[in-house]
Amino acid sequence: MRRQALIALTALGLLGAACSSDPGFEGAKAPKIEAARNADGSIDDRSMCEWKGRADREASETAGPGAIQPNVRRVWQIVGTGEDRHRALVCREIDTNFDGVKDVVRRYNDKGESLHEESDANYDGRIDTWLTFASGRLAEVRIDSDRDGNPDEWKYYSGGKLARIKRDTNRDGKPDVWEIYRMGRLERMGVDIDADERVDRWDHDNELRRRLEDDERRKEEEAAAKKAAEDQGAADKANEAVDGSGSAEPSGNKK
Repeated sequence: MRRQALIALTALGLLGAACSSDPGFEGAKAPKIEAARNADGSIDDRSMCEWKGRADREASETAGPGAIQPNVRRVWQIVGTGEDRHRALVCREIDTNFDGVKDVVRRYNDKGESLHEESDANYDGRIDTWLTFASGRLAEVRIDSDRDGNPDEWKYYSGGKLARIKRDTNRDGKPDVWEIYRMGRLERMGVDIDADERVDRWDHDNELRRRLEDDERRKEEEAAAKKAAEDQGAADKANEAVDGSGSAEPSGNKK
């Protein structure tokens, strides 16, 4: 029963997260934005990269998959002079729904590694998803699913894999659900019932726990068997050395 409750609670959480990030969520209720025009008649695409009016930066625009007009802008930092002069990517922004407005921006360090990304996942004109990278790999994702400008879901990654999630399900600004993942699967879920930011109940995936325990026990048994074999091999060699030295007659007894 506890495992069934865990699965049901997880399904509800995933369903809620999926609905909140779906651009079509709430249908006509979801506010939409349109690209505005500048005074000169050009489209204001709400660029989030810094490049206009800067002599040390260059921008290029391309059309991504499915786009007729350019919807991807890359901004390059000009580094060095003379023969050492080269470009380094510092910012990239994309109009993912082809409405003329940039809704995703990612920034890079001087090594070309991703640092941060911000996006408007529901296309309402406000940033609602924040990504943080460490050494170029995804480390944290923060999501605002209720459109109040503050994250209510935090995802943490280790080695590029999901490790844990915190959720604020009652919208009080504090996490009340914690999910722990192993091998890409939900291992246990903690719930704060009395709003003191401490887990009051842990629900476990007993099947996954049993499999993990079996795997660990098998590894321990294999390691023990390997060590026993190595010890036996060393003992056999030692016995052979003793037998070999004892077969020769001591030189002091020769006549």
